[in-house]
Amino acid sequence: MQAEIDTSKPHAARIYDYLLGGKDHFAVDRETAEKGIKQIPTGRTAARENRAFLGRAVRYLVAEAGIRQFLDIGTGLPSANNVHEVAQALAPESRVVYVDNDPIVLAHARALLTGTPQGSAYIDADLCAPETILGAPALAATLDLTRPVALMLVGLLHFVPDEQDPARAVATLVDALPSGSYVTVSHGSPEFNPEGAAAWSRTWRDSGVPFQLRTTDEVADLAFRGLDMVEPGLVVLSEWRPQGTDPRPLAAEVGVVGGVARKP
Repeated sequence: MQAEIDTSKPHAARIYDYLLGGKDHFAVDRETAEKGIKQIPTGRTAARENRAFLGRAVRYLVAEAGIRQFLDIGTGLPSANNVHEVAQALAPESRVVYVDNDPIVLAHARALLTGTPQGSAYIDADLCAPETILGAPALAATLDLTRPVALMLVGLLHFVPDEQDPARAVATLVDALPSGSYVTVSHGSPEFNPEGAAAWSRTWRDSGVPFQLRTTDEVADLAFRGLDMVEPGLVVLSEWRPQGTDPRPLAAEVGVVGGVARKP
């Protein structure tokens, strides 16, 4: 039975949608986001840079690394430049499985994937239940886990505090992937604007949304242990393979690091 949408509590996917100018959110999500923006006026910049990083990473994985399979966990709600759209524009045979645990995301994904090229599927599951994800019929029907897969954990892990043991979840997923697979991660970091980061964190937690920023070294240990980093490594999102000549935002305005790594 599908869970009901709770409009009384904010949800990370819907807040992210609001920050990106989307329409799939409720008053409680907007209120939480605006509280955060009062603390860090560049909150929308971080969201936009996170979305742009996702697109660049997918293009790299398809065009340069030759990846044709994606497992995108923490899919969220944005309706443009989704993983399957970016990947299949470059390689129509690309296959994508989306994973999220919010009912409105599920409804959105079902509508989005209707009429798209075959090779896209959705799993209603949580990162902290990796066995459920790996055992889902939709995954087995869409991806071949004997061939390289790109695991996408973009803008997700800072919503999974240590007490939920995200390291076990990530390790379980990576262990299930064959050699030649890739892991893509973006994660909020307090290093570039400590006071603002602390205020932003309080806003999330006071609203009932689990949240934990991690330093660059902590992110590397959590997500990339034993993997080979792709150049330029784990860096502020705006510095990861930037395109064009437009001025890029300052690290303090972005406050999120990201990287891509290959499983040997």
